[in-house]
Amino acid sequence: MKTIKAVVGVLRNIKGQLLIAKRQDHQFMPGYWELPGGKVEINETTTETISRELFEELGIQVNEVSLHQTMSYQYPDRQVSLSIYNIDTYQGIPNSMEGQQIAWVTLQDLYNYQLLPTMKAFIDSITLPNKYWITPSSNHQSDEWIAKFDQKLTQAISLIQLRSKTQLDADFIKDLYQKCQKNQVKLLLNTIDKTFDEAYCDGWHITTGEMLDLNQKPCTDDKLLGASTHDLDEALKAQALGADFIVISPVQSTQTHPDAMPLGWDAAKEVVDRINIPVYFLGGMGLEDLEKTLDLGAQGIAGVSAF
Repeated sequence: MKTIKAVVGVLRNIKGQLLIAKRQDHQFMPGYWELPGGKVEINETTTETISRELFEELGIQVNEVSLHQTMSYQYPDRQVSLSIYNIDTYQGIPNSMEGQQIAWVTLQDLYNYQLLPTMKAFIDSITLPNKYWITPSSNHQSDEWIAKFDQKLTQAISLIQLRSKTQLDADFIKDLYQKCQKNQVKLLLNTIDKTFDEAYCDGWHITTGEMLDLNQKPCTDDKLLGASTHDLDEALKAQALGADFIVISPVQSTQTHPDAMPLGWDAAKEVVDRINIPVYFLGGMGLEDLEKTLDLGAQGIAGVSAF
């Protein structure tokens, strides 16, 4: 079975809309919409390819790019290794140079189009932030805990995992959820008594043990599902289950778990390269590690005290 190496680019206009293109009749999977791009040629780097393809397809000159995500997707007759680049700066006005249909769309509009399978993971990756805060797992109703939670709502944190090893009062969680909604922050529950039916959250985060006991996604697709993993096999299991993203840990050694053997950057990158859903790095992470994490194609970093 052949493997095709390809690249696509994420272009945004001043309205925040994304540019998508419709595959033509002579192409693989005709009629499906995708991000503009194409195949990597022999002796060509992926950044050279994205510049060439967008000039040929759209007539624009690419100036600066940054890696957004990598993924590999298995079709019945081929495997595609895909690199997704943010087109940070470019010159010119995108036009259809090869007769293909193009459209500027909002994220919500994307669901009205017949999209390539790889686009689902991409949508998750651009709607999720690059920092995922995990709350301390005890003393939830103490003044110190609540003050820290309130502080995070003002620190450009837009995704929070409410983690607890003890049962929490539903009214307490509802109050936290209302605070999150007022600050446009998504709240995921990682509680010992979660039912996946709670209306007062934006989704759930499951432990590795919970994930391994599941045979299907426990919640509807309009809710987020995150999963904790510690190696590639667990990451693949989470993806097959239908998780929207995973957390891989520990990437580096931590003071809280000094006996845990860290995966290291190379093993963490292998997870990123092998699965299609967004990956957060956890364990020994700090804001100083965020740029490196993003350069490796991960979604970002997660932690209790990382930021």
